[in-house]
Amino acid sequence: MSDDEQFWFCLTHHKVEGRDGCRNQDRLGPYATAAEASHALDKVEERNEDWDTDPKWNDDAAAED
Repeated sequence: MSDDEQFWFCLTHHKVEGRDGCRNQDRLGPYATAAEASHALDKVEERNEDWDTDPKWNDDAAAED
């Protein structure tokens, strides 16, 4: 996949951008489609929830021992 076919989600402007968008440290991606990039924050939320509930990575569970 070339850069011209990639999309990013800008965390500053909360919008999907192409290659010539904001600097990479201010965005998530790259994604293969604009639709995928538009759901970047949903994916982040899903992954955070998975980590928060994963017993191997849950600090609260270790504190209870």
